[in-house]
Amino acid sequence: MNKVFFLFLLIPILGFSNYWGKTGHRVTGHIAQNHLSGKAKRALNKLLDGHSLAFVSTYADEIKADRNNSRFSPWHYVNYPMDMRYEDSEKSEFGDVVMAIEECIGIIKNETSTKKDRVFYLKMLIHLVGDLHQPMHASRAEDKGGNDIQLQWFGEGTNLHRVWDKNMIVSYGMTYTELATELDRLPKWKRKKIQEGTIYDWVHESHLIAAELYGSVEPGEKIGYQYSYKYNNILFDQLQKGGLRLAKVLNDLFR
Repeated sequence: MNKVFFLFLLIPILGFSNYWGKTGHRVTGHIAQNHLSGKAKRALNKLLDGHSLAFVSTYADEIKADRNNSRFSPWHYVNYPMDMRYEDSEKSEFGDVVMAIEECIGIIKNETSTKKDRVFYLKMLIHLVGDLHQPMHASRAEDKGGNDIQLQWFGEGTNLHRVWDKNMIVSYGMTYTELATELDRLPKWKRKKIQEGTIYDWVHESHLIAAELYGSVEPGEKIGYQYSYKYNNILFDQLQKGGLRLAKVLNDLFR
């Protein structure tokens, strides 16, 4: 009876996945690591006990196993009308990924914050900047960010959210280091261009991509190679942008 009750509690949590899969987060972390300033490297090395950004990038998903951290679940995404900018939308009382990033930055910068808090919110920040660049994390509430749009991926059941979280990256068949190395080949002027703008500009960019992706499939559709061929460039661009912009956020934070 206890096992059945536990499974009943667990199903709603697993049913609405809110993560840029592990490989995606590690790609953004690895790219960011390559573009840190000397000062940021030293500060991060001290706070993270020498661990890399890729290593800690999945922390915010790992703590979901502890129900005491349930208040952080809404931090991984934001939902608002597709024809609107974030700034003009009604904000959730439970928070969202944009508010969460701003809160993390504020706590890390606050000189009165304990080291424990600074480390915790730093790990959260590293993860959430990655989430901000997964288009389905900046989408619609009515279908739970694409989780309710059921699809077939190479004959196996999935949904639009999971296709972009995990299926496309895993199907590509590269490790996070291999993929990060391939994506981190831009000239300096292009990197600087990507790093321009604010969190509000970046979430709007993801939001516009989400609008396109909603039109890319029909519920129940069977997708695979053709879909990957058409949309892999968007996937790779978002991973690349997430890494470079994470480096920018951290460099600004630890000036």
